[in-house]
Amino acid sequence: MALVSLWRGLLGLEHTAIENVRRDGDVLVVDVRPMARQRDRCGRCRRRCPRYDTGRGRRRWRSLDQGTTLTFLEADAPRVRCRQHGVVVAHVPWAAHDAGHTHTFDAQVAWLATKTSKAATTELMRIAWRTVGAIIARVWDAAEAAAPTDGLDGLSRIGIDEISYRRNMKYLTVVVDHDTGLLVWAGEGRSRATLRAFFDELGPERCAQLTHVSADGASWIEEEVTLCCPNVVIGIDPFHVVKWANEALARVRIDAWQDARRLARFDPPTLTGWARRSQWLPGRDLARGLKGSRFALSKNPENLTDRQRAKLEWIATADPRLYRAYLLKEALRLVFQMPPEQARPELDRWLAWARRCRIPAFVELARKIRRYRDRILTAIEHNLSNGRVEGVNTRIRLLTRIAFGFHTSHALIALAMLSLGRHRPALPGRT
Repeated sequence: MALVSLWRGLLGLEHTAIENVRRDGDVLVVDVRPMARQRDRCGRCRRRCPRYDTGRGRRRWRSLDQGTTLTFLEADAPRVRCRQHGVVVAHVPWAAHDAGHTHTFDAQVAWLATKTSKAATTELMRIAWRTVGAIIARVWDAAEAAAPTDGLDGLSRIGIDEISYRRNMKYLTVVVDHDTGLLVWAGEGRSRATLRAFFDELGPERCAQLTHVSADGASWIEEEVTLCCPNVVIGIDPFHVVKWANEALARVRIDAWQDARRLARFDPPTLTGWARRSQWLPGRDLARGLKGSRFALSKNPENLTDRQRAKLEWIATADPRLYRAYLLKEALRLVFQMPPEQARPELDRWLAWARRCRIPAFVELARKIRRYRDRILTAIEHNLSNGRVEGVNTRIRLLTRIAFGFHTSHALIALAMLSLGRHRPALPGRT
C-alpha cells in the first residue's frame, strides 16, 4: 500500500488506482484505472452516463519522466453515451479530454513555455513545438473554465492597442488593465469587429463601469469605444504622441543624410586619389557625421553619453534644421511632464511653433496633434498612459518569436494570457 501511495505521489495522480508498474523496452509503463466514483463519466461534462462500448481498447498517456526514463500511463478507454454530447470517450482523472498527456505533464510544459526558450522546452520535455502550442491552449482553456469569473470584473481604466504577430498584416488587439498592469483580453485582428467581441464579452453593465480608456488615436478604436461606452473618457496617451514626434524626427534625419549624400556626389573633384579622400568636403563629412546620430537624437537628454552630447553640439552647428527638429521633439516631450494647468498653454505654444517651423514632417505632426488636442489634454489631466500597454506589447513581441511555429493564433493568445494574465502556471507539486 505504501508503494502504491509512493507511485501515486511521484506521478501526481488523484482518484486513480495503480494496478502495475512495468518496463516496456526503454519506457516505463504504469497500468492505472479510475476510482469507482470517476468511472463511466462523460469526458466533456463529467456527468455519469451509461457505458456504450469498450472503445479502441487500451490507451497510453505521456506522464512526467521518472529520472531519465520516458513514462506512460496505460488504461482502458471505454466510451459512454452522454445525453448532451453523444458517444464520447469516458473521463479519466489524470488527463484532459482528447489529450495525450497527463495534467502534470501539461502543467510543466506550460510553465516552461512561459519561462524558458522554445529549444529548452522541446528538448527537456521531448515533444514537438506544435505539441507545446496545443498544450498551452488546453491549459489556458482549462484555467478559464475552472475560474469563478472571466477576469473582466472591476475594470475601470483600460488601455487598448494592437500588435503585429506575423507577416502579411496579422494583428492582435490587446486590452490591459491600467490599475493592475495585467493583460485581460486579446483577440485576433485589429478592427471594430475584433474590439466589439471584447465589449460583447464585457456586457452593458460592466461597460458602464469603465471610466477611462487610453489608445493610440486609431479611429476604429475611438468609434467602437464611443459606441459601446458613450460616457467613458478617451485619452490619446503621451507615449504615442512622443512616438509620433520621434518618427517625424527620424524622417528629418534621414532626409538630411540623403541630402548630404547628394551634395557629396557633386563636390568639385579638384583632387584625385588619396589627396581627394583626405580633402575636406562638406557633403561627405556631413553625411558621415549624420550617419551615427540616431541615438543622440532619440535619447532623452539626461540619458546621453558624453560622446552623444558632443554629437548634438556638432549637429547644432552642421545642420541647424535637424537640430531645430530635435528641439521640437524635446519641447513636446516636456509638455507631458507638466501639471495639467500648465500643459494646456504650453501645448498651444508648441503647436504654433511647429506650424511655422518650415519642417514638413513637423508641420504635418502639428496638424495631427491639433486634431487630437482634446484627447491628448484629457490623457494628461487624468494621467492616462499606454506605457503599461506598450510594456505588455514588448513582451508579446518576444513571445511571438518564441511561439514561431504555432499552428493557430489561439495558442499564441493562450501563451500571452498565461505569461501576462491572471492565470500564471505553476510547476506541478507547488502551491
